[in-house]
Amino acid sequence: MSSSSSGPDTPFQQSIAQMLREMDPDPVREGLRDTPRRVEKAFRHYTSGYAQDPKKVIGDALFQAETDEMVVVKDIELYSLCEHHLAPFFGKAHVAYIPSGKIVGLSKIARVVDIYARRLQVQERLTMQVAQALDEVLQPRGVGVIVEASHLCMMMRGVEKQNSKTVTSCLLGLFRKDERTRAEFLQLARH
Repeated sequence: MSSSSSGPDTPFQQSIAQMLREMDPDPVREGLRDTPRRVEKAFRHYTSGYAQDPKKVIGDALFQAETDEMVVVKDIELYSLCEHHLAPFFGKAHVAYIPSGKIVGLSKIARVVDIYARRLQVQERLTMQVAQALDEVLQPRGVGVIVEASHLCMMMRGVEKQNSKTVTSCLLGLFRKDERTRAEFLQLARH
């Protein structure tokens, strides 16, 4: 990209420059001169999940399972953008699965969460996509995903509720069918 003095280079940057002209009485002041480039760079990062495939990310990190007990990874930080307002939402995911022949490197579970969080999203879809991707790749006996998040579209605008959290879940296989398995996961996710 060229220097900020020559103006916006891409259609994305031109759109941001137009938005700044609509919102700010002095859109060419020093603090805003390079904003279109910075915003494009930031949004490319925020939405980098579109360029990633969870199957490829998991790749060769699948190993022969030596257990058939529940595996839980808790408190996975996530940051995403609400597709309705392009406002951030952030929180944590709790992900569990019951192996059926294969286990996965634990960091790959967090990477799968990031892949789907780094897209324009709604929390409900994000939760489901993480569960379905792990279910498809691992073919476990069950998958459970809980996402707890705060949404700036509710905190900064609209109802302006600062302490609200949204909790979503997706339960597949034994987590859906077996009440004891579901209860164990919910208890582990809470503590």
